[in-house]
Amino acid sequence: MKNTFMILVLLLLFVGCKEEIKPEDIAKLNGYWEIEKVVFDKGDEKIYGMNENFDFFKIKGKKGTRTKVMAQLDGTFLTTNTFENVTVRFTDKGTFLDYKTNYAKWSEELISISDATFVVKNNQNKEYHYKKSGPVNLLNDGKKTK
Repeated sequence: MKNTFMILVLLLLFVGCKEEIKPEDIAKLNGYWEIEKVVFDKGDEKIYGMNENFDFFKIKGKKGTRTKVMAQLDGTFLTTNTFENVTVRFTDKGTFLDYKTNYAKWSEELISISDATFVVKNNQNKEYHYKKSGPVNLLNDGKKTK
């Protein structure tokens, strides 16, 4: 009986610790992000070192875009004209980022978000851990990056 009670308390603690994402938290997605690691469904991890490619989110309200960009040595970002439309969806099961292009649609669950990190999970149970990034001027030419 005592063990059952302890298991029940621990279960409630874990369920109660799920981060609630509020609509005002979505603004934290705006900016440049790089993948820090991917956690696969069986627990294996792939750690990313330095990335050339970044995701740039621009979301206002519940709609926006995600664009793949490439960091340049002078601190600027090179971009293509390809992007994904993003819609934020709140449900009783969680918060989701719904992506749409002319060719595909998919969703990722937003697990957690802060000013410096966020985590999403796709339909294959892969978790993508992102960290906030910004321009870095490796040329050291004295010019301020934007």
